[in-house]
Amino acid sequence: MDIAIIASDTKKELMTQFCIAYCGILSKHNLCATQITGKYIEEATGLKIEKLLSGSHGGEQQIASRVAYNEIDVLLYFRDTGPKPYFNESEYQLLRLCDIHNVPVATNIATAEVLICALDRGDLDWREIVNPRSEYNRRRRGQL
Repeated sequence: MDIAIIASDTKKELMTQFCIAYCGILSKHNLCATQITGKYIEEATGLKIEKLLSGSHGGEQQIASRVAYNEIDVLLYFRDTGPKPYFNESEYQLLRLCDIHNVPVATNIATAEVLICALDRGDLDWREIVNPRSEYNRRRRGQL
């Protein structure tokens, strides 16, 4: 499965701790993350993470593009929960795309834990059929 990871500045430490706790499960999957979040997680866990642009420089949009093409199976997005003086359009669009394409999203540690445990049990295997880059679909096209 392809898992995208984003964490606001105030949530990077929490996301890193989460990934340390679930390193065994995450290591079985393809991971991508925004630049700084990916760097923190990679250094703390040794997980192989494709690092995209930082969130403020287009990393969220890169992940949104992958969601739109059904190339992301799960999104872990720990957002800043403080009061915001502005509307974050890219955050809204990313979550909207996940709704449109039925991509499971966790915006807090409790939901992330439920998704990761479900992933480990195989409850999200239906995403393999939807994701064009999945091993299932590459096998069907003879690319493996």
